[in-house]
Amino acid sequence: MAEITETNTVWLTQEAYDKLADELAYLEGDGRTEIANRIAAAREEGDLRENGGYHAAREEQGKQEARIAQLQDMLRRAEVGEAPTNTDQAVPGTKITIAFDGDPGDTDTFLLGSRELLGLDDAADALNVYSPQSPLGAAILDRKVGDTVSYETPNGKSISVKITKVEAFTG
Repeated sequence: MAEITETNTVWLTQEAYDKLADELAYLEGDGRTEIANRIAAAREEGDLRENGGYHAAREEQGKQEARIAQLQDMLRRAEVGEAPTNTDQAVPGTKITIAFDGDPGDTDTFLLGSRELLGLDDAADALNVYSPQSPLGAAILDRKVGDTVSYETPNGKSISVKITKVEAFTG
């Protein structure tokens, strides 16, 4: 088993941890039972080669098992804590403003973290969210206001940004 390091630790609020743990408990219990019952009912309909309900239930079962594995992994690696409240450092749970090199008027403000991991739903806030594992997130992680960093985009382009503001995310 791999040793847990800072880069593979998943930062969660207590609310997010509880929400994900509840989802996992449901999927491992009633969720699996529901899918198994749908597969069994579809199997009783006869010829499985042309049974759309059977194939749909099996596909859903595969997606559910993948989600269970994802949740188990996240919760195993979780570090539960409160969102940062007073920081000048880019850490998960902070709202970051960056200026693009060469055009200080071109800025972007975003949340460093994950909507799911911070216990947010998609409608909670229109703020963009970048994972600490994304190219931009990895470049600014643990950096301070005033630092300039470069990162490579998926298309291979190098972009330099300056961190102009870091503040606590209050939801």
